[in-house]
Amino acid sequence: MKSEKKIILAYSGGLDTSIILRWLQENYRAEIVAYTADIGQKMDKKKIINNAKKLGVKNIIIKDLKDIFVKDYVYPMIRGHAVYEGVYLLGTSIARPLIAKDQIRVAKKFKAFAVSHGSTGKGNDQVRFELGYHYFGPKIKVISPWRIWKMNSRSDLIKYAKKNKIPIPRDKKGAPPFSVDDNLFHTSTEGKALENPKNFPPEFIFQRTISPEKAPNKPSFVTINFKNGDPYGINGKKVSPAKLLEKLNQLASKNGIGRVDLVENRFIGIKSRGVYETPGGTLLLNAHRAIESVTLDKQTMHKKDEIMPRYAELIYNGYWFSKERFKLQRVIDEKRNKVNGSVKLKLYKGNITIYSRMTKSKAYSMKKVSFEENKTFNKSNVERFINFHKKKLK
Repeated sequence: MKSEKKIILAYSGGLDTSIILRWLQENYRAEIVAYTADIGQKMDKKKIINNAKKLGVKNIIIKDLKDIFVKDYVYPMIRGHAVYEGVYLLGTSIARPLIAKDQIRVAKKFKAFAVSHGSTGKGNDQVRFELGYHYFGPKIKVISPWRIWKMNSRSDLIKYAKKNKIPIPRDKKGAPPFSVDDNLFHTSTEGKALENPKNFPPEFIFQRTISPEKAPNKPSFVTINFKNGDPYGINGKKVSPAKLLEKLNQLASKNGIGRVDLVENRFIGIKSRGVYETPGGTLLLNAHRAIESVTLDKQTMHKKDEIMPRYAELIYNGYWFSKERFKLQRVIDEKRNKVNGSVKLKLYKGNITIYSRMTKSKAYSMKKVSFEENKTFNKSNVERFINFHKKKLK
């Protein structure tokens, strides 16, 4: 094996990527560099390092990207109010572009000839990763084992793992685990009993939220502070992007907020059913819409709502680094400098209520909306306004 022949593998330390690591060693006779992006997922760094070392890996990289993930990926998406097919807050979709970008950075550093990922041949993530790889490293080879190898099922992977003495994790029911993806923004769970849409999700699969029924009987309150369209503090205290989302996750989780059960249309043309938990993100989305309601003009708000479905679809499909997404982001951010103030939320058993909106913006005029007689709004103009629009009906 030539020392300069290297492959950078997106490595989680779990069953699938450990199998991929061994398979790459066997089939490409290259040195594998294990790369893990820390974007707030549950992970055991010692386990990742130990598992990689057991498979003969010398270079193990764990990169902390939590603040970058929230600031440069989650926040822009929240500014766009991106929701896919009415309910999905795009927690998996928004993470892949960042991982792909940094994985290519590592590949260039090590002068690797290829990068590899563990996405299945039926999923969206293979597209998201590979579009990101192409954008930043078009000449670097991409290896997608699930589209190449002859293993076609979970049982095939288990046999391969046993043969190569790779540890096989078990879930709480003693069976092979659900397919789970998580980061600081969300957790998704797919597979097994969830594949049949008639089955209600078993409670034990939820990892970061309690059920609304078990939430406290008293409401919780939180104030989210905004500047230039982005949150910067909680209850008036400035915190880093990662810490802010972490705190909101904790608060929303204990109040049973952020669960979604979705049958979605995948980019590659099939339907899939998943359960998503996005506690803090759900608070951010509600609060951001609330602060915009008192800081932005009607035309700007309606334009954002008009382009949102396309913007969300681009993110879902892996087009974060596309010219079209960049163009829509500019439209979304055109007046973000006006979005300043605070929103207080009331949280109670899975529900979010806008408790108050506070801003120095003059976009909302109490004088104009008051039922008390005032001179700031000329009611005589309303008749002409109505007559004008009557003509447009013809």
